[in-house]
Amino acid sequence: MPTQINTQPESVTPNKPGWRVWWQLTRPHTLTAGFVPVLIGTALAMQSTDINLLLFSAMLIATLLIQAATNMFNEYYDFELGLDNENSIGIGGTIVRDGVHPKTVLKIAFSLYGIAALLGVYICATSSWWLVFVGLVSMAVGYFYTGGPYPIAYTPFGELFSGFFMGMLIILIAFFIQTGTLTSTSFLVSMPIAFLVGAILLSNSIRDIDEDTEGGRKTLAILLGKKNAIVFLAGMFTGAYVWIIVLVLLNIVTPWVLLVILSVPKPLKAVKGFIGKETPLQMMPAMKATAQTNTIFGFLLSVGLFLSYYL
Repeated sequence: MPTQINTQPESVTPNKPGWRVWWQLTRPHTLTAGFVPVLIGTALAMQSTDINLLLFSAMLIATLLIQAATNMFNEYYDFELGLDNENSIGIGGTIVRDGVHPKTVLKIAFSLYGIAALLGVYICATSSWWLVFVGLVSMAVGYFYTGGPYPIAYTPFGELFSGFFMGMLIILIAFFIQTGTLTSTSFLVSMPIAFLVGAILLSNSIRDIDEDTEGGRKTLAILLGKKNAIVFLAGMFTGAYVWIIVLVLLNIVTPWVLLVILSVPKPLKAVKGFIGKETPLQMMPAMKATAQTNTIFGFLLSVGLFLSYYL
């Protein structure tokens, strides 16, 4: 993979108002990927126990901090490897456009990890210390996603790791800390979110397929080719909806969760938005629709679970 000599000055005044720079650094459009699984896991837990709001809040904040830190590691290492420049689409741009020193971005990311770890201590003390191991592994994956000698994001396994750790696992932890156990239903309900979180990464890889190829990445989109990657993305969307319908038909979950069908226009827009598009800028609406699919689908799934409890 190409390397880049860091010639960034130690201190550069950002072009935007300060708070906008730091907010953009978190890549706020990705943060729903952390919020949705916590909400679903908690909604599932509500079916069998009273919800501890402090635990819910701690879990939510910790998850969002880890997601934001992961984005910052991505920003830092993509810059260091020469993959990002001022014309790159879909990045925070804090380093290449706003003049923030790369090491500052790295320090902020580790600081967010530190705050998340403190919240994790509270979560473990209130639920189970076994979660220490789970949390450490999750944070390590967040770092090595783009950091280290063999970044996960540069391999065909990025969708698998993101879907499991930022989709399924968060739902299971959110469920476990409230109930003290795991159930087959919690595993089954978490699967479609794993598909959709993985789809967010795949859509990103489709958009960046040319740039990633030049940068030496071996993403799933590159291995499949753009046309097949779009077909695979459509399959991930289809799998999420079919999975929920089957769970309802098997009487595993309430029919209220069929509310997720209302989100179908978003994945259709995403798939259509990639077809025939050549530049990253042209494909940005499709990637946005993919992220919105996860958000709306997950929110409607949570609403369905909440309705089944109250009605």
